[in-house]
Amino acid sequence: METLLQATGFPYHLAHLEQALELPASILRPGPGGSGEPGPSYKEAVEGFIQQQRQEGDGDGGTSLPSLGTRVGDPAAPRLPAAARTQELLRLFEAVETPTAREELLQMLRIHLILQTARTRGYAKVMTGESCTRVAIKLLTNLALGRGAFLAVDTGFVDNRHGDVMVVRPMREYMAKEIAFYNHFFDVPTVIAPPLPTKRREKPSIHRLMERFL
Repeated sequence: METLLQATGFPYHLAHLEQALELPASILRPGPGGSGEPGPSYKEAVEGFIQQQRQEGDGDGGTSLPSLGTRVGDPAAPRLPAAARTQELLRLFEAVETPTAREELLQMLRIHLILQTARTRGYAKVMTGESCTRVAIKLLTNLALGRGAFLAVDTGFVDNRHGDVMVVRPMREYMAKEIAFYNHFFDVPTVIAPPLPTKRREKPSIHRLMERFL
């Protein structure tokens, strides 16, 4: 994973899931919103970034990208979590009875960790790679779990319920197969996150049932 991130040439942050157990209680409270003044649109921000890269690359006769392996944060290797924290996390997942609840717990810990990382690093926006297929799975899952009231923020392009950090889904218009074909034909490296493993033969979670259905 880290090798792939280094090859992109963009800054990145690594965080272990065990760090979610050390998050402060303030992560559950929405942060203060912006100043109320409208900021630049996504298109304007991208055009500004491209223009800046072109200006920096004028001396070399072309555009320049961040140097490979650029990393934001400590230059040393990421500190592995303590064994006690790992065991505590395992006990937490083992205490959850159903696969659906485990999936929900995993998603909750991930989003809390992402929000905390964004706030500590000073980011106001977070982009996720959810495809149209993944958004459809989340929509049907929320309906099955009785969370229809949250469909707008859970599946929309913008999720601003966290206050100071806005989550956007720029890939929600593309199906998973379209993205897979693009990655295949243009040799884009791909990392596949496996589902939660289980040692018992049990029924899959609602999330996996919806994924198989679609």
